[in-house]
Amino acid sequence: MDIILKILQVIIALSILVLVHEFGHFFFARLFKIRVEKFYLFFDPWFSLFKHKPKGSDTEYGIGWLPLGGYCKISGMIDESMDKEALKEEPKPWEFRSKPAWQRFFVMFGGVFFNFILAILIYSSTLLAWGEEYLMNKDAVYGVQCNDLALEIGFRNGDRILSVDGITIEKFQNIQIDIARNQAKTALVVRNGDTTIVNINPQYIPAILNTPGMFALRVPFEILSIPDSSLNYNAGLMPGDRVVGIDTIEVSMIQDIQPILQSHKNDTINVAFSRNGTILTKSILVDSLGRLGVLLNSEIKAFFNVTEVKYSVLSAIPAGAGKTFSTIGNYIKELGLIFSPKTEAYKSVGSFIAIGNIFPSSWDWEIFWNITAWLSIMLAVVNLIPIPALDGGHILFLLYEIITRRKPSDKFLEYAQLVGMLFLFAIMFLAFGNDIYRLFK
Repeated sequence: MDIILKILQVIIALSILVLVHEFGHFFFARLFKIRVEKFYLFFDPWFSLFKHKPKGSDTEYGIGWLPLGGYCKISGMIDESMDKEALKEEPKPWEFRSKPAWQRFFVMFGGVFFNFILAILIYSSTLLAWGEEYLMNKDAVYGVQCNDLALEIGFRNGDRILSVDGITIEKFQNIQIDIARNQAKTALVVRNGDTTIVNINPQYIPAILNTPGMFALRVPFEILSIPDSSLNYNAGLMPGDRVVGIDTIEVSMIQDIQPILQSHKNDTINVAFSRNGTILTKSILVDSLGRLGVLLNSEIKAFFNVTEVKYSVLSAIPAGAGKTFSTIGNYIKELGLIFSPKTEAYKSVGSFIAIGNIFPSSWDWEIFWNITAWLSIMLAVVNLIPIPALDGGHILFLLYEIITRRKPSDKFLEYAQLVGMLFLFAIMFLAFGNDIYRLFK
């Protein structure tokens, strides 16, 4: 059932994105009176699942059987269909190639433009509906809990990471990704009350990119409840008690206490608790699994000042636009990592399988729409890469034509389109290969 839900979310999200992208091309083509021969969701080699051509319309609308995207076939344009027969005839007034370069520019930019608009609309709507909730990095008062990679780099449990390469980290959840995106060389941390610099060796960047969870929140050991089945049910513990020490060791964080309990299985320990400002010490039993038999408070808001922001219609729109532009900037940085071999970020390139894994295994509208907005930005930015066969390649040639007033020949555009398609096939091969490798490693 989990897999079915993931597949369903991927299909719905990508269908929305493809339809909006292709409609962007369609909108500007029809605005400039350019004929659109086909408007399809999914590809239709050999046959289609559905097709319809309205009476008096030049456009056939349909749904293909191959769910790998969609297309808008514009008359007189060299595209992925590689239909060259019509280009052998004299240009017709309704064809793409007959229109001024500036009009053709908007037709090609239309898909990307509509994807950006879609992202703004989605982010604005989700902010209006659900607002925002996040932990500011400055409010992570107990510092970070490091995994093995973070410790190897030079971070320590309890560090409060203030900035990377002089750039202040605003949100706690962004610490690792800010280090990776910026290929940071230094981090300023507060350790035991003093500030210190952690030097980040560039050789760790590939590992940082491929090792999630470098930094977790350090959380106090606070009792939420004591089940009546607990071996310490009658030990005098109360909800709200916080551990501040075990035997002679001052310790209060869950991550520090759990290893101590593991070393005292089937034993009795003296535990110091803070209760309403008073310190109490009690003799507590540890079971055979290294547990006290209590439920811990896992509510983040009980320990941290979590920032919550609510939006009105008037404030949600600029906030949604701001979130879109910041996401665009971040994704461009991530693309830069992929094209830099030393980061090994190309190993993280994925296909539909990787996209499917982004979605949760249960339906959550807020998460679904936020992922869809991010994918819309991803689709737009990738399409702007100046590779023939992508919108960015067509836009590059159109900019050349606008600046030089010289139009590339149809033959040149034909060969460029072919080279671009081969390059895209190579990227798809890499993406599917990476996904298959991750499935079986």
